[in-house]
Amino acid sequence: MKETISNLKRVYKYGKKYKKNLIIFTIISISNIAINIIYPIVTARQLVALSSSLYMELLIAALICFGMSFLCDFTTVALRKNTQVFFRGTTKDIQIDASREILKIELTSIDKEGSGTFIQRISNDTDEMSRIFTRGMGYLTGILTDIGIYVAIFIVNKIVFCYFLICSVLLTMLHLLKVRKMNEEDKKYRKQREKTNSLVGELVRGIRDIKMLYAKESFIEKIEENIDDLTNSQFALRNVEINYNCIIDGAYDLCEIILIFLFIYLMTNNYLTMASALVLYNYRSRVFSNLMKNVGSLLQEIKGFNLSCNRVFSILDNKEFNKEVFGTEHIEKIKGNFEFKNVHFGYGNNEVLKGMSFKVNTNETVAFVGKSGVGKTTIFSLLCKLYDINSGSILIDGKDIKTLDESSIRNNITIISQNPYIFNMSIKDNFKLVKKDITDQEIAKACKLACLDEFINNLPEGYNTIVGEGGVTLSGGQRQRLAIARAFIQNTKIILFDEATSALDNETQGYIQQAINNMKDKYTILIIAHRLSTVINSDRIMLVEDGKISDVGTHKELLSNNKMYKKLYENEILDQ
Repeated sequence: MKETISNLKRVYKYGKKYKKNLIIFTIISISNIAINIIYPIVTARQLVALSSSLYMELLIAALICFGMSFLCDFTTVALRKNTQVFFRGTTKDIQIDASREILKIELTSIDKEGSGTFIQRISNDTDEMSRIFTRGMGYLTGILTDIGIYVAIFIVNKIVFCYFLICSVLLTMLHLLKVRKMNEEDKKYRKQREKTNSLVGELVRGIRDIKMLYAKESFIEKIEENIDDLTNSQFALRNVEINYNCIIDGAYDLCEIILIFLFIYLMTNNYLTMASALVLYNYRSRVFSNLMKNVGSLLQEIKGFNLSCNRVFSILDNKEFNKEVFGTEHIEKIKGNFEFKNVHFGYGNNEVLKGMSFKVNTNETVAFVGKSGVGKTTIFSLLCKLYDINSGSILIDGKDIKTLDESSIRNNITIISQNPYIFNMSIKDNFKLVKKDITDQEIAKACKLACLDEFINNLPEGYNTIVGEGGVTLSGGQRQRLAIARAFIQNTKIILFDEATSALDNETQGYIQQAINNMKDKYTILIIAHRLSTVINSDRIMLVEDGKISDVGTHKELLSNNKMYKKLYENEILDQ
């Protein structure tokens, strides 16, 4: 109970701005309680008047029933409209807050859990959290109505009241057992659903690689295995519901037939009149069925609500996933020099950087070369603080990045990766993500610098063209050039090129190389390149081996003095 109250208070903070709609909803619900209590009594009066040929009384009772039904229909419309406003508004605010917090989660947690976990919690669990104030209120209204009906039954006949009470307790206990069992199975089902959704997400995102690897059958087998587990989990959940519903319905039927025998006994012994029997019989469904269902459903709703709150609040409160931690020191514009001092870092038990140390000066262009998997891309990820180092230190302008706030680091560094993510929106909107108030002239200039303007101008909708999820309508080279243009818009002091020209043809690569050369001496530029021909003009080239910098020099110096570098360069010449 304490947990539920705490969660209700916290969720209500999100819905506070929509409290007017919640108040209207509550007032209407209370009026419906009165109608539901009175309606069976008036209906019974209709039957008595009809059987006694009291037509004027019958007409009055019928008009009262019509008025209550009309009022109920009218208020139901207002009820549903206010419910939607409160529900959607509260859900939206929770989803926005949760999305903001997900962006703060460490990449190690994202890598480990998969996207399905977070998609499920934002899309489904937030709905469950908001619904407690609407659907839960509906169940509570039903319970209050049923309590009012019990008062009416007590006034009419105390013997029938005691019988109804015994039956209600029995049926409610059965329903509570059902709720407890369903809650246990629901936890298992939600966990499996997260796992399956994550795998389906990978199917959609990696569909091209799956096709080209001809891995369709093996991937389908994996999905089939997960869907089977999900289906079995859902069957287990539904079987609990079906089995208990059968027992509960049987108990309900038994209570109703005993009620008929009780009525016969009471009426034959003058303990109950026909009119009172009709009123009580009209109440039976509310007493036997509704109270039990409303209590059980409310408890089930509360359990689902608490479960969803725990899953979402684990994101908001850093209970389950580690959040990125930044310092408080702020640098508006960095100079652009940085240093790695004896940095150690690994992914899990796999150590990638093993005491790496180097220094880059302001406005210097430095390239990192080496075999795949030696830690080149990791250097960029650590500099952007996408991961935290295990030991050592990274300095920007002489300050440890652990002491700097997020803006000082990420608002001053741009990274252009070999597989840039292009968002499923127009080309222009992809730029507006970087700079809200960007002008068309700025976009055109950046695209021209990235050798992309001619391609865009030839599109039917130009800069308003939707590029699809991940930029699917663009070629690999076009995606990279769009990412490069996006980086030009950011205009940060440090620019990191991680294989940014790997998907470009030689001619386009030449244009991009010229653009990079035009930026020299104005920005601190770091380049990771598989093609050594793209880094020969760098001020320095650092050779990375076994998680460390093994050698440093210009292209000519390394070619003359380093056998490994010379071999890499000669292999590239042979490939060409």
